[in-house]
Amino acid sequence: MALPGLLLVAAAAAALSRPAAPCPFQCYCFGSPRLRLRCASGAELRQPPRDVPPDARNLTIVGANLTVLRAAAFAGGDAGRLPLLSALRLTHNHIEVVEDGAFDGLPSLAALDLSHNPLRALGGGAFRGLPGLRSLQLNHALARGGPALLGALDAALAPLAELHRLGLAGNALRRLPPAALRLPRLRQLDARLNALPGLGPDELRALDRGGGGDGDGGAPGPRLLLADNPLRCGCAARALLAWLRNATERAPDARRLRCAAPRALLDRPLLGLDAASLRCADGEGADAAAAAAGGAPGPELEASYVFFGLVLALIGLIFLMVLYLNRRGIQRWLRNLREACRDQMEGYHYRYEQDADPRRAPAPPAARAASPASGL
Repeated sequence: MALPGLLLVAAAAAALSRPAAPCPFQCYCFGSPRLRLRCASGAELRQPPRDVPPDARNLTIVGANLTVLRAAAFAGGDAGRLPLLSALRLTHNHIEVVEDGAFDGLPSLAALDLSHNPLRALGGGAFRGLPGLRSLQLNHALARGGPALLGALDAALAPLAELHRLGLAGNALRRLPPAALRLPRLRQLDARLNALPGLGPDELRALDRGGGGDGDGGAPGPRLLLADNPLRCGCAARALLAWLRNATERAPDARRLRCAAPRALLDRPLLGLDAASLRCADGEGADAAAAAAGGAPGPELEASYVFFGLVLALIGLIFLMVLYLNRRGIQRWLRNLREACRDQMEGYHYRYEQDADPRRAPAPPAARAASPASGL
């Protein structure tokens, strides 16, 4: 009687230790206590695998050609969902479109990484099926979408009340998404390598009001990473400088923040300046808040001046080259001009000498009238 019982226990343990379904084609399954899947890279994988075991915990797809993520694209198993999947990594997959409900069927997903994909369109309800999402990485994924994509991102972030970490690095953002500043439990916002000229007072107040770990009134706001942004160190940056000095623990990379404009403060550390040195440029004082929020001309205007100077230098170089190549003709023309001027001046000089000779001067009218009588 003991032997059949032992066999039954061994069979049950084996059933619990292996996946409920075979590993999908083009994927590698790691039979650890938390089942992990890594799907093979390559352009031949054009859609997410549909036969993912329902007890999968981590799924990684890198280097595929997914292009479009449709509704419930990752739901699998017998029940049409992956109830235990907690981490999904989809980097470098050429994803351009994420439709509404693309991640439906993943109720336990806590970490989603869509970095390094050329997103052009994002559904406002793309993350609606992820109530417990705590980490969302969109680094180097939004630069090609333009303002329309940023508006859709704002709508997509709104329902993520449990989000703790948000990565938006390398997306050429000129302003932070307002919905990101209102997330109640946000603890870290990565905004490095963007085109932010600064943060306005409204954005700084939203950061202090928005995130905060546990959501209570006394909790601090999220940590903000701002390094490698072209900050404009005018009078509009005074609010950001005061915020950085009053909450240094909220900006871990504050000592790496450097000025990109004006030219007098180029590459100067922002924390090394005082409020008096942050002077207003012409017309900046009235629009200081708009300038800090991204409304004022940024480094692109300075780049246009540099380009204009290069064009003028090229035109001057071409002009000098034309002069050099035609130097003999120019010398001949100058020689002819000099000869013509010399001949003209000699003519004037000869006429002056003739007019100055008294023997050739004409007689007065009285003398001419008396000359016949004297001859008689």
